[in-house]
Amino acid sequence: MQLLSSIAAFRNARADFSALGFVPTMGYLHQGHLSLVRQAHEECGATAVSIFVNPTQFGPSEDFARYPRNMERDLELLEAAGVKLVFAPETAEMYPASFGSYITLPMADEVLEGAARPGHFCGVATVVCKLLNIVQPTRAYFGQKDAQQTVVVRQIVRDLNMPTEIVVAPTVREADGLAMSSRNSYLTAEQRAAAPVIYHALQAAHERYASGERSAAALRQAIADILATEPLARPDYVSAADPLTLQELDEIQLRGVLLSLAVRFGGVRLIDNLLLEPA
Repeated sequence: MQLLSSIAAFRNARADFSALGFVPTMGYLHQGHLSLVRQAHEECGATAVSIFVNPTQFGPSEDFARYPRNMERDLELLEAAGVKLVFAPETAEMYPASFGSYITLPMADEVLEGAARPGHFCGVATVVCKLLNIVQPTRAYFGQKDAQQTVVVRQIVRDLNMPTEIVVAPTVREADGLAMSSRNSYLTAEQRAAAPVIYHALQAAHERYASGERSAAALRQAIADILATEPLARPDYVSAADPLTLQELDEIQLRGVLLSLAVRFGGVRLIDNLLLEPA
């Protein structure tokens, strides 16, 4: 496994591989990341992983400085998983003093995570575009947990005619249903015990949908009712939206529905979702 911190060095090493799978991460890896690495290895034969905590997707009051980091452990996990290339640049390598080009997606900034975190998806789209241009992967792998991010990434790849295939893998969960996330490490023991209410709320709406409910308002209410049973849970938003446009629905139509929510436990903000497809 090669650890590379400069764009030039990575491009030189990348030339040795014809097909290459790519998993972009911000480090502090968990089994969700590693499941993407395994899928990339199975489908592409060789895998590259980036570890870069991207400052442009954090707002001024968010947790960039305290975002969990453990490079030594990450590298051990990636080497054991058979990763060939690790790209771990410094901020100045990705955003030199002369940097001045950003990708904006106005529609993404108006809904869900975009509305809650102004400028977030400008940072996400910009860094993903840069990474795909640097790595030139055959396929890039993302988790469904960050559902709006996957919509954004697919749009920039389509709009900018990038040759990479985007693969979205199912959310990996703990035994109690909590979606795996680096931010779970911030939770106190009491908050961690309460956090599975997020998944229980999504499952309650799923059951309503499976029984034939097609009112988006009813599904949002089913989620809200379960969240209300947990005193530590403070919802930021509850959504039942079109899976492609991310616009809130009244009635669920042919494309199904993306159920999503953001919930705070103290100072920790967690997101999750379920994609319900048509019967």
